[in-house]
Amino acid sequence: QVQLVESGGGVVQAGGSLRLSCAASGRTFSNYVMGWFRQAPGKGREFVAGISVSGGSTWYADSVKGRFTTSRDNAKNAVWMQMNSLRPEDTAVYYCAADPRSSLLLRTTPVYWGQGTQVTVSS
Repeated sequence: QVQLVESGGGVVQAGGSLRLSCAASGRTFSNYVMGWFRQAPGKGREFVAGISVSGGSTWYADSVKGRFTTSRDNAKNAVWMQMNSLRPEDTAVYYCAADPRSSLLLRTTPVYWGQGTQVTVSS
């Protein structure tokens, strides 16, 4: 089992930046594909970004491509997401997720979730 704890959310003006962190504990972190999801008020949870076990591959939702970057450090059991050029529509609770199986399953039905961190972008 993996425990995930997000941090780094907050309130920022449109055009600003935030860096989210996700600290993992439990079983071998480097065995897990990691990802980020978000849920805006009144909407369903949506995939935002993913990163392979080695960190060599990343993939993003079209809505954040070119603005968000995810990275990981397996020695630190941590993953981050740098969010630049934030927009009001990026306002949501952001969740870290982990899956031991595949990037596809990470994107659709990840096994482990963090508790979420609120990001609010004001216009």
